[in-house]
Amino acid sequence: MTPKRPYLLRAFYEWIVDNNMTPYITVDATAEEVSVPRQHVKDGRIVLNISPTAVRDFVMDNDAVSFSARFSGAAFYVYCPIYSVLAVYSRETQEGASFPPDEYAQVKPVTKGPSLAAVSTQAETDDEDEIETAEESPSDEPPPPSKTSKSPSKSRPALRVVK
Repeated sequence: MTPKRPYLLRAFYEWIVDNNMTPYITVDATAEEVSVPRQHVKDGRIVLNISPTAVRDFVMDNDAVSFSARFSGAAFYVYCPIYSVLAVYSRETQEGASFPPDEYAQVKPVTKGPSLAAVSTQAETDDEDEIETAEESPSDEPPPPSKTSKSPSKSRPALRVVK
């Protein structure tokens, strides 16, 4: 089952904004992939104002919260994976939700599917070998198919499935 954190985070954010309050999130700044201004981190955590008036290019999806904001006058791009968000609450009332830090430890990792990668091939040498083999063959039968993969074009790199 997928974690409920991103759904609750979005729901509380919307509820806080709809009630004209200021949404804050608490983030574990020591988690992997977190990009926050380190000078504002205290005890491994950072509290971020994510109100529409404080941030730009705000995105909150099932994977992360990201936005641009100013910290001490300097612009900074913030990226917080959902598993690093520990709480969301209203600055004015302190109402909101906190999330268990181990929620994502219970989620089974998603197995990555096959991916594509450009590889160099020896298509020209393989083609020349087959041509020589075909010319030397005394019978009229075509040579057996080669077990090596061929590039669709000699001028382009081939793609292969990497597991």
